[in-house]
Amino acid sequence: MINYDLKKIKAIVFDVDGVLSAETIQMDDKGEPIRTINIKDGYAIQLAVKHGLHLAIMTGGHNDNIRLRYDYLGVKDVYINCSMKINVWREFLHKYALKEEEIIYVGDDIPDYEVMQHAGCACCPKDACSEIKHISTYVSDVKGGDGVARDILEQVMKAQGKWVLNEKAFGW
Repeated sequence: MINYDLKKIKAIVFDVDGVLSAETIQMDDKGEPIRTINIKDGYAIQLAVKHGLHLAIMTGGHNDNIRLRYDYLGVKDVYINCSMKINVWREFLHKYALKEEEIIYVGDDIPDYEVMQHAGCACCPKDACSEIKHISTYVSDVKGGDGVARDILEQVMKAQGKWVLNEKAFGW
């Protein structure tokens, strides 16, 4: 269980590689990564959006397929090609007038470290690097790409009374 007051969470930000997709990826014949997606993550993401949580994707990846996938699920803030995530983090906070303590950031590796130190609640998959685990409030029981988003979003929505309680839960 996440040891944080989840009722005050208004936004959740996810890294992609190693969090929403597995840490090992195949490459296509052009050298582009072929990322995995977790269907249960997808369900939880679209449900969280329907319930008014601000979700964002911040990734160093530059493939537009990332944007297409999360746009389809209703995520309005998909930041690709983020070489310095802290700058995008500040932009995201300003856009929605959020306080850092109202945000969960889910990362797995060193490029996430700086932002995770600012997030009210830092979370990571169980196969995150040791430096990230050390600064995380919550380390999920699942590996990246295996349902980390579902794990975290389900806990947040249950704490806020938004999990499987109305017609929004029964459809895509």
